Amino acid sequence: MTAYVTDSSGVCWTLPKPAAWRMEYTAGVPCDSFWMRCIWDGDNADKPESWVGFAAEHEGCRVFTGVVDECEVSVSAKGRLLEVSGRGMAALLLDNEALGQDYQVATQEDIIRDHVRPYGISTAPGDKLPAVEQFSVSTGSSEWSVVYEFARYYGGVYPRFDREGRLVLGGWRDERELILDDSVPLLALTRRDRRYGVLSQVVIRDRWSGAAETLSNQEFAAAGGRARRIITLPSRSSYKATRYSGQFQLEQSASKWKRMEVTVGRAFWVWPGELVNVNRQGLDWNGRYRAVEVTVGMDEGGCWSRIELVDPKFTV
Repeated sequence: MTAYVTDSSGVCWTLPKPAAWRMEYTAGVPCDSFWMRCIWDGDNADKPESWVGFAAEHEGCRVFTGVVDECEVSVSAKGRLLEVSGRGMAALLLDNEALGQDYQVATQEDIIRDHVRPYGISTAPGDKLPAVEQFSVSTGSSEWSVVYEFARYYGGVYPRFDREGRLVLGGWRDERELILDDSVPLLALTRRDRRYGVLSQVVIRDRWSGAAETLSNQEFAAAGGRARRIITLPSRSSYKATRYSGQFQLEQSASKWKRMEVTVGRAFWVWPGELVNVNRQGLDWNGRYRAVEVTVGMDEGGCWSRIELVDPKFTV
């Protein structure tokens, strides 16, 4: 692992070889994060208080791009140690408040120009999302919430950031599928079934016309699930967007119902969004899953990856 930091003037510094590190990745719900500990011998000319950017490479490939949130230098019997931590590039959109405004027609370029590019964030090549009529940005919203609403509620995709720090506005490509068989060193495995918080039904009501539409999670209802939410259409809401948010509520809750967590003895074995085919001897939960959260680390026990897996039709 080789890590780099940049200061406020754009100067890049290479950090000492890390003694331990941890990087957490999500499938589109902010925010990725990192933590790293290095031996700090005291002869460094670097000034941690001026660091603003962070990047890391593993075996010649970029594995993280983000911002520095905290630096700490400590002195103990073990010597001088540096710890640096921070978040992915989504942090810049989370930390900045958007200017409230109304778009007669908001295009993808409008959203990127007004709410993404001002923070030095570039976008990865991908699908072009449809324009949205009467799109409103509420005062007090974060820049991330603007991008999320435009992409998720209207475009049907989860906005996320890649390892180069670029905003991705496209669906999963499913170009690679990992096989978790007996040849992969498995350190731990947990299957979790959690019914609390899972919705069986969402009712969408139009306060003006009195019309109502019901969306259901048939599988959960058939399993005895009984949890309903009612969404009332605000006067200025797009019916399509609000209807989608109802489906979103069902999917969001259902994704937490059945999950499997595996820890393997390899670093960067899988990335969020990728498919994993679990096929191990004597396991009752073999099948096809999608990785939604991945934590990769290195400590005194070596390198490892902890992976949260869900049904492939869910992404968060």
